[in-house]
Amino acid sequence: MRIPYAGPLPPPIIVPRSANTRTGAISALANFLTAPPSPRLSITSWDDQRQTVLLTGAGISVASGLADYRGTNGTYTLNKTYRPIYFNEFVSDHEARKRYWARSFLGWTNLHRARPNSAHWAVKRLGEMGWLRSVITQNVDSFHPNCHPDLATVELHGFLRALVCLSCRTHLSRTSFQTSLSNLNPTWAAFLAEMLEVGALDTENPEERRAKGLKTNPDGDVDLPDAPYSTFRYPACPICLANPPILANGTEARVLVDDDGAWSPASTAGVLKPAVVMFGESVSADIKIAAEKAVDNAGKILVIGSSLATYSAWRLVKRARERGMPIGVLNIGGVRGEEGFFTHLKPGNKGEDGFRCSESAEKILPGLVDQLGPVLANAKNSIENIEAG
Repeated sequence: MRIPYAGPLPPPIIVPRSANTRTGAISALANFLTAPPSPRLSITSWDDQRQTVLLTGAGISVASGLADYRGTNGTYTLNKTYRPIYFNEFVSDHEARKRYWARSFLGWTNLHRARPNSAHWAVKRLGEMGWLRSVITQNVDSFHPNCHPDLATVELHGFLRALVCLSCRTHLSRTSFQTSLSNLNPTWAAFLAEMLEVGALDTENPEERRAKGLKTNPDGDVDLPDAPYSTFRYPACPICLANPPILANGTEARVLVDDDGAWSPASTAGVLKPAVVMFGESVSADIKIAAEKAVDNAGKILVIGSSLATYSAWRLVKRARERGMPIGVLNIGGVRGEEGFFTHLKPGNKGEDGFRCSESAEKILPGLVDQLGPVLANAKNSIENIEAG
């Protein structure tokens, strides 16, 4: 289940101490990725166990212009009263859905225009070089699967590029949905056009947004204080509207719309939800299993841009720890439970048995790619020699 951790986070640990500089961090992370499998692992496949699984969070997408939760300018850092919508609220409350879709309507344009940054492209290159096994991402921006389709990605918390009907489970395009929202809400559409024209939505920097009367939050959420959210309208699922589903009690559902096509609260089905795992919602069984397999099929885990504040992500690192996998963390600020990740390390560790750096991914990963280029050729030769005898 996607449940945020409300407790305080520990101060970041630097492992090894040389990782307190950018050059030192790159070297230590290179040692982490290129080290042979840990002796604490039972090796079933050399190829699998020498590779790393990435677990990424919102911090890796900050350089793309998107907001994060707990970074230097994160929503929870600057807005102590921020509270995301919870799954049960969205499902049960028509007014809560109006508020959610109005804020999403304002935030979608920037999210849709955003593109992967240098850290994502570095991940792609590291995958091509053979150092990475797969990626598990908490992010819903689709940057990973779009940037490196040949490197397997498990989208732990879903994605914003689509909607899912809560009744028939059909997936629909978020881009087309934006057009429907514009048609149903011409006053809001005019306001959005004005905001775009004056550049009020050109930045995800919270201070700049606040100066323009807006509050920016992760996942394409833009809060306009004192906005008339109750006036916002959203469409019904077109599939359920054309063919009302049968409810659990055996009766046919009612899917009603007003003269313009907006969902009516007299309906008993046809509610569209973003295809993300909301807070308080359970991760589907197939995604949970895929994420666990991604951990089990690798020899190391590297956390990038995540404080592991949601249980669904933290449990995967816990699983890796219990398997004896070396853990690496590249994240600005504290990480949930990190004080227990590195207690087993020997004094001489130079990153091969564990790595921790409090730095942004876009400042480290491109340099890592540059450093590992020559290492790759040497590593391939060593592996070929081992396999030969």
